Amino acid sequence: MPVGTLGAVKGVTPQDLAAAGAEVMLANLYHLALRPGIDTIERLGGLHAFNGWPGPILTDSGGFQVWSLGGLRTVDADGVTFRSHLDGSPLRFTPESVVDAQERMGVDVAMVLDECPPWPVERAAAEASWERTLNWARRARAAWKGGPGALFGIVQGSVYRDLRERAAADLAGLGFDGHAIGGVSVGEPGPERRAAVEWAAPVLPADKPRYLMGVGYPADILHAVAHGIDLFDCVLPARNARHGVLFTRTGVIKIKNARYREDPRPLDPECGCPACSRVSRAFLHHLTRAGELTAPVLATLHNLRFYLDFMADIRQAIELGALTEMAESFATRSTGGDPPEEPDLGFLPVSSVPLENRSS
Repeated sequence: MPVGTLGAVKGVTPQDLAAAGAEVMLANLYHLALRPGIDTIERLGGLHAFNGWPGPILTDSGGFQVWSLGGLRTVDADGVTFRSHLDGSPLRFTPESVVDAQERMGVDVAMVLDECPPWPVERAAAEASWERTLNWARRARAAWKGGPGALFGIVQGSVYRDLRERAAADLAGLGFDGHAIGGVSVGEPGPERRAAVEWAAPVLPADKPRYLMGVGYPADILHAVAHGIDLFDCVLPARNARHGVLFTRTGVIKIKNARYREDPRPLDPECGCPACSRVSRAFLHHLTRAGELTAPVLATLHNLRFYLDFMADIRQAIELGALTEMAESFATRSTGGDPPEEPDLGFLPVSSVPLENRSS
């Protein structure tokens, strides 16, 4: 699900997003509540009418900002009080107000308010955070009017296995329409990030969507799909594109590097995005080094297309019973290009994962 924090992916029109193959957009309740405000969006007909995106929209609840804006918020048993990162004005979120705001905007998937703990975090603090999140989940479920959209609960518990498993079991009994695994990609090492998936996913109902929040590296996605995760979002495709870091089937390309100055090849000959079908690596290198606005637009369109095609390939592999082979092929082919952005991009084989735990 491409991330359009304020209702749009930076530099990308709704038409371009649909052409890239996107089916669902993610937006952020905290940022939309600050500007333009929930009242404004409601008066203008809801978020779909406001931003022109006809497909499903999922909104985060502000739980990630509990972590990312740690110095600008106060958490108590009833909810969270933020100080706006724009002007310092107060913004109060409770489980009930978060559900109400998402219903008023007419979103298709609403997330409950949760507390995303930092990493590292002591066990006692992680346990207290989860108990608060569970209480908020119960209150959100009681406040939810029942649709037509869906309400998802969020599993927390940091890097503690028993907390993750207990959190998943407790949420499964509350009757949510789907479930998410949160509190990952907050600085923890890759093995611990993946372990959180391995612990929580098997406990969540297999007949309801399972969503891994904020995880975006291809190897991590393959690992999560093998353990039963269905939905993903991450700012990484668009954010990295704006910094000239591009994903291809043969590895990561850092287009600013001098090696691409006279490279006439497309970014990825197997990609049909506007960048790959029209211009060369040399031209993108030129635009990026010159600070031309067109560069991040083309780069974002490419990265989005790469990820959406990647997910389509995974779905096809599952249908053909060839997920393991697809994952092994990806691991072999993606070793070219420039050094990756983070060292922990190692491939984890899925052949040892029970077949019943594999889905997408």
